Amino acid sequence: MAETFRLEITTAEKRVLRADVEEAQIPARNGYIGVLAGHAPLLSEMEAGQVSYRGGGQTKHIAVSAGFVEVLPGQTRVLAETAEPAEEIDVARAQAARDRAEQRLRHPSPDIDLDRARAALARSLARLQAASKASQ
Repeated sequence: MAETFRLEITTAEKRVLRADVEEAQIPARNGYIGVLAGHAPLLSEMEAGQVSYRGGGQTKHIAVSAGFVEVLPGQTRVLAETAEPAEEIDVARAQAARDRAEQRLRHPSPDIDLDRARAALARSLARLQAASKASQ
């Protein structure tokens, strides 16, 4: 049996995941990082994307937005603004959010916050990517 570590994914509202896993892929600020048991300690900002993790022979996905990841011996903590398991994502709502953000970026007006529109687009794309993996 492979070595495991504790993976916790939390938002300000709730704990989304607490599980012993064999590996995780996490969207850090400068690209995805892979975490295995015994990984060196690490603290990083996190970008919108999807956390994928494998445990018990299954790979699962959680869409996350910006936040932080802390890797410690035997434990990895993800603190995200939002986190949504792939199987719980409302695809129609995520598509509508993507379409709104793309429209705002395509046709900017003075009252549109472009950074906020880019962040909304990144979140919706992460949600859609994670949801597509849940149906596989």
